[in-house]
Amino acid sequence: MELLENISLLNWLGWAVVVGLAQVFITAAAVTRQTGLGYNVSARDEPRRITGVAARLQRAQANFMETFPFFVAGVLGTLISGAEDPNAQLGAMLYVVGRAVYVPLYAFGVPVLRTLVFAVSISGLVMVLSSLFI
Repeated sequence: MELLENISLLNWLGWAVVVGLAQVFITAAAVTRQTGLGYNVSARDEPRRITGVAARLQRAQANFMETFPFFVAGVLGTLISGAEDPNAQLGAMLYVVGRAVYVPLYAFGVPVLRTLVFAVSISGLVMVLSSLFI
């Protein structure tokens, strides 16, 4: 638990941003490998079908973007209300680490474990949010 004592919710928020940006760059690289650099720097008026790892990375990135605003709201609400506690810190860690582990599991098509890791990250998010109500 020493790790939790040394990393604040704001630090975990920063790490979540790093995870999100890493997903953007990894996904862009995978899509560019599939569609070509010329298409990537064009206006992309005609969509191209993305498949395989690149498509899974896109879906993982979209999934992150669906949960990240809730994490930001939970962290900021917890900090503003002064409700930061070890439970919120543990929740933030579970969210960030879960989201980071989720990406390669999804990219490589690992079915059940990916879902369990997603559940861990959502549990972490709920832990952060619960600090606002306890």
